[in-house]
Amino acid sequence: MTLVVPFDGSELAEAALVRATEFGIVFDEDVLAVTVIPRGNADYAREREWLEPSQPFDMEGVVATVHEQVTDLCPSADFRHKVVDRYAPAGTIAKRVRNVAQQVDASMVFIGSDNAGHLVSTVSSVGQSIAVDDEYDVVIVRDRSPAKISKLRNASPHVAGKSDFYLPD
Repeated sequence: MTLVVPFDGSELAEAALVRATEFGIVFDEDVLAVTVIPRGNADYAREREWLEPSQPFDMEGVVATVHEQVTDLCPSADFRHKVVDRYAPAGTIAKRVRNVAQQVDASMVFIGSDNAGHLVSTVSSVGQSIAVDDEYDVVIVRDRSPAKISKLRNASPHVAGKSDFYLPD
């Protein structure tokens, strides 16, 4: 199985990627960063700092920039990009991410979102659309600071001995 991270280069997407990588180490699972790029949409790419302000849109350059962002954060993470139409209708980006999550049999999807409240329905439109799929668990990352992965690793049942109800004969 795989841990999937929708990645757009934002601080919270970066935090989600780092968290997923930490979980991947503990659970011995691969991490896949997925980026959806609207074809020819230079404004979208500039907003995410995939292009310089005066640079024309170049798909190969954008993909290379995002891939570099991913590998700089987490060299062990895999990277996949999907391309959608420049003016893709609402929900298209989330649908592409969900499709990839299903294709790779994702066990968890890590979504970076600062507007996630007590209900998943308050997550932004892309996050909300990804979170509704019940084929995988969803982790919402709202904190940009590093995770406390050592606490998780030390608390993992895989480190301790077998439980009382499952002792070998």
